[in-house]
Amino acid sequence: MKYTQHTLDKIERIAEEAGYIIRYERGNFQSGYCILQAKKVIVLNKFFQTEGRINTLVDLMPQLDINFDALTHESQKMYEEVMSAEARS
Repeated sequence: MKYTQHTLDKIERIAEEAGYIIRYERGNFQSGYCILQAKKVIVLNKFFQTEGRINTLVDLMPQLDINFDALTHESQKMYEEVMSAEARS
């Protein structure tokens, strides 16, 4: 997987299509992120570079409540790629 802004946009789109809001904020995040499950908000450390943002979102994907069938075809392909990459690690 390439660590580009385009890849980050695709991964963010998956979460957004699943109803999550992604915010980049300052804070004391031990892991670099915080999930507010009830409100479907993901808060990421705004000081992360593109690679850190991608890695964090990829790590989070298995924890998110994502309806695969509700995703667009492009997002479904990216979701499968992300999940297969996560399974390998």
